[in-house]
Amino acid sequence: MSTDITLRLTLNGQPVECVVDPTRRVLDLLREDLGLTGSKEGCGEGECGACAVLLDGAMVNSCLLLAGQLQDAALRTIEGLPTDDPLFEAFARAGATQCGICTPGMVVAARALLDREPAPSRERIREALAGNLCRCTGYVRILDAVEAAARVPSGRAS
Repeated sequence: MSTDITLRLTLNGQPVECVVDPTRRVLDLLREDLGLTGSKEGCGEGECGACAVLLDGAMVNSCLLLAGQLQDAALRTIEGLPTDDPLFEAFARAGATQCGICTPGMVVAARALLDREPAPSRERIREALAGNLCRCTGYVRILDAVEAAARVPSGRAS
């Protein structure tokens, strides 16, 4: 039986403090406790990437992360990306979204890549998105969208 902790973190650029079971999955904390439903549960095993978030700038699967691991960390979800992030428009223009389950994770993974590498090759994009599964698009349009977003001047919106 876990003892609840006072969790302090920066969530989408804002300080957050909450009392939580440290063994609670971050995905559940986000969706059920904090009302951030952008991250999706696909497999619950860290295989599909639908629940991807950025933890201190690195992409992680929130279904495998425990709330206690967030203490004093910076967490960014799909809701925390700027609305003018070029990835959103690029995904829409390329038709890279269909059912939408994988889209938040794909965008978060792409953002993590573009933050590290503003002009990645198609092969690097493919490698960076390898942990994200999509059953609808066949990936070509997703790769096209990330390439298009990388071509936007500055490569990102802040």
